[in-house]
Amino acid sequence: MVSTGTQGVPEDDWGPERPAGRRDRFQDDLVGLDPDDPDALAFAEHLDRMERVRNGYTVEGYLGGVQDFAESANRLGGHRRLTAGILATLILLGVVVAAWDSVLFILGVLFG
Repeated sequence: MVSTGTQGVPEDDWGPERPAGRRDRFQDDLVGLDPDDPDALAFAEHLDRMERVRNGYTVEGYLGGVQDFAESANRLGGHRRLTAGILATLILLGVVVAAWDSVLFILGVLFG
């Protein structure tokens, strides 16, 4: 997959030898760090998320963004997680209200 105007390596170019928890990150960017250290592994995962490139103008790109938001909200704790839950609930409420208005409009046109 070729992407224009973005930085990083597209996910499709990683190939099967580079899974999500890839160890070669320590050879590339984290030289000198212990590959078994949990903090270093978390930082390597962070770098992988930062370099991930998706096409934002496709359904898969939008769904990937929603997945990133959900994963970030799950990593948070306390009031930030509650705020992310409230935000998601408000978005879903807006979608339900818009769908209900559309159904009422269509029924009004057909039977009104």
